[in-house]
Amino acid sequence: MDREAAPAKQPLWFFLLIYVLSVPFWVWGEAPLPLPVNLPTSALSFVTPLLAALILTYWRGGLADVGALLRRAFDFRKIKNVAWLAPALLLIPAIYLAAYLLMHLAQRELPVPDVPLLMVPVFFLLYLVTAVCEELGWMGYAVDPLQERRGALTAAILLGVVWELWHLIPHLQQGLAADWIAWQSLYSIGLRVLIVWVYNNTGRSVFAAILVHTMDNVSWSLFPNFGSHYDPLFTAVVTWVTTAAVVLLWGAQTLARFRYGRLQASR
Repeated sequence: MDREAAPAKQPLWFFLLIYVLSVPFWVWGEAPLPLPVNLPTSALSFVTPLLAALILTYWRGGLADVGALLRRAFDFRKIKNVAWLAPALLLIPAIYLAAYLLMHLAQRELPVPDVPLLMVPVFFLLYLVTAVCEELGWMGYAVDPLQERRGALTAAILLGVVWELWHLIPHLQQGLAADWIAWQSLYSIGLRVLIVWVYNNTGRSVFAAILVHTMDNVSWSLFPNFGSHYDPLFTAVVTWVTTAAVVLLWGAQTLARFRYGRLQASR
């Protein structure tokens, strides 16, 4: 393979390759998965960000670079300030809880909560695998070149838009309404900003990003009941209020320079 002719580390190549690799999943993936949550088989396209990143990394640098990329899934030693594990693990569940309380205040019809606590470890391990595959691509490969050129906030929003567009066909295959998809898109973009915020403040730890992504999926699956009454309008509102506070306090350029001198990024 002629690595001299390989493209520079350009996120555009990565995004295009993800979409190409996802086509078979989208074409043959309308049937529901045998899970208690509502997901189509096309959700198995979670492997494509990792595949795209591995292909492009090997093209550029061979097996050594591939190994370095894979090791980033367990780069928890980059997290010098362990206090950042709190937002990595707890911020998204807190957003879902706040959204649930807002739904009560708005007098939305909700079922009696049936939170299957015994399923939490199962969901966590299941979604940890999917988050590893996704975040080794989104954060391990694509985010840093975007940040270097456009700054952290713009990079996070661009990545969030690409990320949500990638989810569009699975959303349609689930039979979701247009307004649901619109609010979910806004939520996902805000979520990506928060993932980049945690990533930048943990020494650019992909492991920390994986934890945030995992807890998002776990929280959705536990939302009463098995996500059946989840409404992204409320999670989007809470997430963007949180995101606005993060940008105000940590700055749009890096999302890692706390205005009041503490909680600086771990380096």
